[in-house]
Amino acid sequence: MDVYGKSDKALQREIGERLQMARLNANMSQQELADTSGVSRNTIVNAESGQSCTLGTLIALLRGLKMLDQLDLLLPPQTISPIQLFKLQGKQRRRATGKRQTKEVAEDPGPWNWKE
Repeated sequence: MDVYGKSDKALQREIGERLQMARLNANMSQQELADTSGVSRNTIVNAESGQSCTLGTLIALLRGLKMLDQLDLLLPPQTISPIQLFKLQGKQRRRATGKRQTKEVAEDPGPWNWKE
């Protein structure tokens, strides 16, 4: 799947279709998944149709489908690089520095003269 070539809405539809396929592969009805995951059937209908849902809803649905271990594939645990560890000298990083803007240098006006 070319994720960078798709819009956010297209990705939501793709995830919804995958949720529906996972539910059907588990041989569960929408109501059964609603009962096991603690969300309403309407929420499942919306998620499967590609409408946005909260992260909490996605976690509840994955738990109900017994697929919670798939979260590691979604976003693997991140480790700090050795270079960052050296720079921080054992401290934990809390913020990103962001991109620094470079100042544009004006064209060289030539040698400076006293104006009389």
